[in-house]
Amino acid sequence: MDNIDLKIMKLIQKDASLSLDTLSKEVGLSRNACWRRVNILEKSGVIKGRVALLSSEKLGFGLTMIVLIKTNQHAKSWLETFDKVTKRMPEIVSVYRLGGDIDYMMKIIVKDANAYDETYQRLIKEIEIFDISASFVMETLKDTTELPI
Repeated sequence: MDNIDLKIMKLIQKDASLSLDTLSKEVGLSRNACWRRVNILEKSGVIKGRVALLSSEKLGFGLTMIVLIKTNQHAKSWLETFDKVTKRMPEIVSVYRLGGDIDYMMKIIVKDANAYDETYQRLIKEIEIFDISASFVMETLKDTTELPI
C-alpha cells in the first residue's frame, strides 16, 4: 500500500457513495487506475464492504445499551452457543471478547427499556451467564466507523 491507496481508503470510509470519477480526481489517477486499486483493496479484504449508516434515532431505536458479561464457562461449546445466539439477535450490533475482569461486552440498540428487557430475557434463557450488567447510553459523544488512516 502506498499513499494513493491510503488516500482512497480515507475518502471512501468517509463517503462510500463517491463516484469513481470523483474518487479518481481526488487521488490524481485515471478512472481505470483508480478502479484497479479499489478492486485490489476489496479482493484483499482491506475494504470489507460498503454500507449506508442509518440513524437509529430517526428509525425509532432510542435506547443504546452497553452490556458487560462475566461467565464461568470457558469451554468451546459455550462460546459457540454464545456466538450463535448473539448473531441471531439483530439488536445486538457489536460483541467483543475481552481480556481482564469482564469476558464480553455488547452494544445493543433497541426501541425502549421494554425491548431491552425482552432481549435480556431471550439471552439469559439461551445462554448460561454468571454475571451481566447493563448501562444505558445517555449521550453519544463520538461514534465513528472511520479508522485513523
